[in-house]
Amino acid sequence: MFDPDVSIATERLTLRPFGPKDTLRIRSIVQSGARFLPPGAPLKVSGIAPWLMHGVHELRRSGQGVHLAMTDAEGVIVGAISLFKTSWSAGTTEVGYGVHPLYRGRGFATEAVRGLTAWAFDTMGLRRIDLTARLDNLASLRVATKAGFTWEGVVRDAVVDEDGAHDLVLFGLLHYDSRVPPATLSKAELRTQRLLLRRQRPEDAADLAATGADPLTQRFTGVPRDYSAEHARAYVAHAERRWIRGVGVAWTAAELATGRYAVNVDLRDLDWNGRTAEVGYMTAPWARGRGYAGEAVQAVARWLFERHGFSRLQLRVSPANTASQRVAEKAGFVREGLARASISGEDMIVYSLIPSDLA
Repeated sequence: MFDPDVSIATERLTLRPFGPKDTLRIRSIVQSGARFLPPGAPLKVSGIAPWLMHGVHELRRSGQGVHLAMTDAEGVIVGAISLFKTSWSAGTTEVGYGVHPLYRGRGFATEAVRGLTAWAFDTMGLRRIDLTARLDNLASLRVATKAGFTWEGVVRDAVVDEDGAHDLVLFGLLHYDSRVPPATLSKAELRTQRLLLRRQRPEDAADLAATGADPLTQRFTGVPRDYSAEHARAYVAHAERRWIRGVGVAWTAAELATGRYAVNVDLRDLDWNGRTAEVGYMTAPWARGRGYAGEAVQAVARWLFERHGFSRLQLRVSPANTASQRVAEKAGFVREGLARASISGEDMIVYSLIPSDLA
């Protein structure tokens, strides 16, 4: 069973039970309307005293879990974290957490999850910990990944909130798993003579949609035929999730002189063991014919080889797409051959780039 006096120290936090001494802090949280406390927390000031005396401890008394406060070096409650749905016979539990809005973005959730899961394994003898997060909750997905959890799958329409049904990502952590987060690519900005390659932004959706809906893009890529701003926003979110999982990353290449969107570049199918990846790109109709795509792809390749030690970058191009073939060749890629029925049943020319090609 869970110790009523547990105290878990991490680098910057202490995880410990809530109690009557927290009355003033909980009062300020309730009055502010901040929502991060455990399920069942009071919504009105009148409910604070009974919750701190009894309600917050019912989960522990049932033997199914524990609610703990995250406190910083000054003792201020900056978040809450819980274990629940504990099955002692199976050796499993689930972790959930919340951080005060004023303290988000500082890595407290990740630090608390790492500390609590280590304690659950090493002290409580549990063997598996689950974590679920909404597919559109990118911040929580990052916490799970940084805490060493494995992305195990997506449960469709698993929860219903005020705005409708949402998919849930199921993560799992086993007691013998490495506590080191999976490898991911850094989100570095890259500069060339004419371009800035930066993280995608929501405001890129309009330009990305115009590029995706362009007839030439439609002809040579697999983007939806009715490509819209909604598709673009979904793509940006999907690209962020691929980066979180360590399987891809995407950039917007904008003109340095004007800041205008020019090219979308993405890395996909990352193989961290073999250190190989594939690159793809879409050039905006208004930016074609200026060599921007090759310039951007070459910058990404140098960064991938020099910063992350990759040994091969692949590019596949339709035989009919002569403009894209010129991009590949000007960027230094070597034509290797024809991959039959490579994408959606269509043949593709395979190009590759290795570090010595850029020497």
